[in-house]
Amino acid sequence: MSTLHTVNKSPFERNNLEACLGHAQPGDAILLIEDGVIAALAGGSLEGKMADAAKTFKLFALGPDLAARGLDPARIVAGIKVVDYGGFVDLTAENKAINAWL
Repeated sequence: MSTLHTVNKSPFERNNLEACLGHAQPGDAILLIEDGVIAALAGGSLEGKMADAAKTFKLFALGPDLAARGLDPARIVAGIKVVDYGGFVDLTAENKAINAWL
């Protein structure tokens, strides 16, 4: 089984997304929450990095956090799936461990 990694800070504020991508194992799930959802936006400076990461990891963004920041789920990088709170719960149940990158 894999690990679920949660990233809650903007990649422009902290380096926790970079650290997560450097330590996660192929097949792990990475869920962007809170300000971490900013990294999921297409058209930004991180689009290439996130598209590449989607080839190795299962990437998710929490829909309610996108909405809370006025971000359009239709503008998400290809390969990142938007989930609701139920999907967040499912991810925690599907993975053997959870690592929060704070």
